[in-house]
Amino acid sequence: MSRVSRLPRNSINDRPGRWKLLARRYRRFLRPMGWGVFGLAFVLLFAVLIHSNRSTDTLTSLRERLGNATAVFGLRVQTVDIQGRANTPEPLLRAALGVTKGAPILGFSVAAARQRIETLAWVEHATVERRLPSTIVVSLQERRPFAIWQNQGKFALIDRDGQIVADQNVAQFGQLPLVVGPGAPAAAAPLLDALTERPALQSHVVAAVRIGERRWNLHMDSGIDVLLPEGAEVAALDRLVTLQNEHSLLDRPLAVVDMRLPDRLVLRPLPDPQKSDPATGGHPPSATPRRPT
Repeated sequence: MSRVSRLPRNSINDRPGRWKLLARRYRRFLRPMGWGVFGLAFVLLFAVLIHSNRSTDTLTSLRERLGNATAVFGLRVQTVDIQGRANTPEPLLRAALGVTKGAPILGFSVAAARQRIETLAWVEHATVERRLPSTIVVSLQERRPFAIWQNQGKFALIDRDGQIVADQNVAQFGQLPLVVGPGAPAAAAPLLDALTERPALQSHVVAAVRIGERRWNLHMDSGIDVLLPEGAEVAALDRLVTLQNEHSLLDRPLAVVDMRLPDRLVLRPLPDPQKSDPATGGHPPSATPRRPT
């Protein structure tokens, strides 16, 4: 009977080859590395498509196809994170963003979404980020309402640069200064800053009325109109503060305090109610300052 010879269990012939040993040792690293290489290639391909010199329609079509193709791997919008929103109406913001939950996250343009959002009146600057696999982050820098503008019986909020922010729900910002007339928004900031630095005088001002788009009248809570000189408002305000402190000028029964001439002060008393006396030097009746309600 023939004998079957067996090699020792620890024989060198039982040992796998060098490459097999390396494959076993680094197997757990090779699989994630492979996915990383695939993801990098995918991102590079997408970047090439986005920055290629193709027509807008073709680029949009490619983006939509890419979004649909990757959506099956879970790259869909699940969360929209909005940061910095205080006054921008959320329905308008989401409509401008143009993406809904479940949509392919790679299927829309973040640049186009940002441009649409920045057309909203309240938005000064916006950023839109895509955070894979499923989050869109919108960061807003909103315009800050600086004053209320009354013009031809209508009201609007304006920012410091004179841009209209909103013309709805203005009454809830009733604590803001009121400026009146054509050209008032663009010229308001220096005058309102000067009044803020003089709080005792500011507390008496109901509205600043722009006259001829070149100078200001101040309509006071006593009914007096203070006519300020063109280009010398700060000096006139300092003079008015002194006159109020020393002579209580704004508490007198006056209709007009004319400060347009640097070397004199013209005071006009209240008109006799028994006589018809048209207003002079002030704002027209149609521009009478009033607060929004």
